[in-house]
Amino acid sequence: MTLAPSDLTLADFDYNLPPDRIAHEPARPRDSARMLHIRDDGLADLSIRDLPSLLRPGDILVANDTRVFPAQLQARRGESRVGLTLDRPRADGAWKALARNSRRVRVGDTLTIDGADTLTAKVADKAEDGSIGLAFNLEGEALMQAFGQAGALALPPYIHRPDGPTPADATDYQTVFAQRQGAVAAPTAGLHFTPTLLAALDAAGVQRSTVTLHVGIGTFLPVRVNRVTDHRMHPERGEITAATAETINAAKRNGGRVIAVGTTSLRLLESATDDNGTVRPFSGETSLFILPGYRFKAVDRLVTNFHLPKSTLLMLTSAFSGRERMLSAYAHAVAAGYRFHSYGDACFLDPG
Repeated sequence: MTLAPSDLTLADFDYNLPPDRIAHEPARPRDSARMLHIRDDGLADLSIRDLPSLLRPGDILVANDTRVFPAQLQARRGESRVGLTLDRPRADGAWKALARNSRRVRVGDTLTIDGADTLTAKVADKAEDGSIGLAFNLEGEALMQAFGQAGALALPPYIHRPDGPTPADATDYQTVFAQRQGAVAAPTAGLHFTPTLLAALDAAGVQRSTVTLHVGIGTFLPVRVNRVTDHRMHPERGEITAATAETINAAKRNGGRVIAVGTTSLRLLESATDDNGTVRPFSGETSLFILPGYRFKAVDRLVTNFHLPKSTLLMLTSAFSGRERMLSAYAHAVAAGYRFHSYGDACFLDPG
C-alpha cells in the first residue's frame, strides 16, 4: 500500500541493523567496496568497479567536491571546559555551533580555543534549538588554518573511535573529489571513488562534473518527531556555477542521464532545477527535505551508501526507488553481509 507523505511515520523507515554490519574502517582499496544494484527487476550484487558497465556514453556523473574540515574544538571559559562542533558560517560572519556543556556559556563570554594560541571566540547568541553563535577573532584563510591546527574531525558517532579520530581518518574521510573546504561531514558516496575508477569512467565515455554542498551538522542529528512531515532539515550551503549548470544541461539535451554521487549532490541538483528540468546556477542555502511522493526533476540514477534506520537519507532513497523496494533491498544487504554507513558499501539506485 502506498502511503501519503502526511501518513508516514518514523516506523515506516525502520529496519533491523545488527551492530556488526556497521563499518568502522573503509574498504581498502576504496574501489574494492561492494555495490548493490537496486533495480526494477530485482537486485544484483556487484562491486563499485562495475559502475562503468552500468552507465552509457554521454551520461554525466555529478559529485560533491566539498572538503571536510576539523569541526570539533575544545574550548575553555575560565576553568570550565566546553566542547564545540562547528556547523557553518552565518550571513553575519558568526559561526553556528553546537556546544556540549552549553549551560556553562553565556552570551558575551569569550572562549579560548585549545591548540590554537591566537584563536578566541565570543558567544554572540544562543538559540532555542541549543546552538550558539560564535564570533571568532580571525577570519578567512587564517581562521581555517587555526581550525586545522586546533580541531579534530567530527566523525559520525556510530564509527567507533574511543580515543578520537586516527591519523588514517584524515585521509580516509576525504573523497577523491574534495576541493572546497567547508563540510562538517564527508559526502560518503564519494569515498568509494579512486583515480583508477575515474579513469575507467572516462574510458567508458561518461562525463564528470562537480557541485558543492557543504554537509552540515544536521546529518548527525536524529529525526525527533514521529510524523516525518513535521521534521525540519538543517540548512546547508551549496553552489552550482553557471558553467557547471550548462555542462549538465548540455548532457541532458544530448540524451545523457544525470548520475548523482551521493544524496548531497542529489539534494543540491534538485534544489537548483526548475520544473522544466533545467539546472540553474545556485549559490546559497538549501533545506530541501525529500520524502516519498517527491517528483525528481534533475537526477536519473543515484550512487549512495546504506543509511541509518529512521534517517532522512533513507527517506530520500525511498522517495527515489520506492520505500518497500528499499526496505527489501536493505534486508537482503544485511543478510548478505554488506557493510553499512559512512565507511560501508555502496548502492546504485534505479528510479522507482
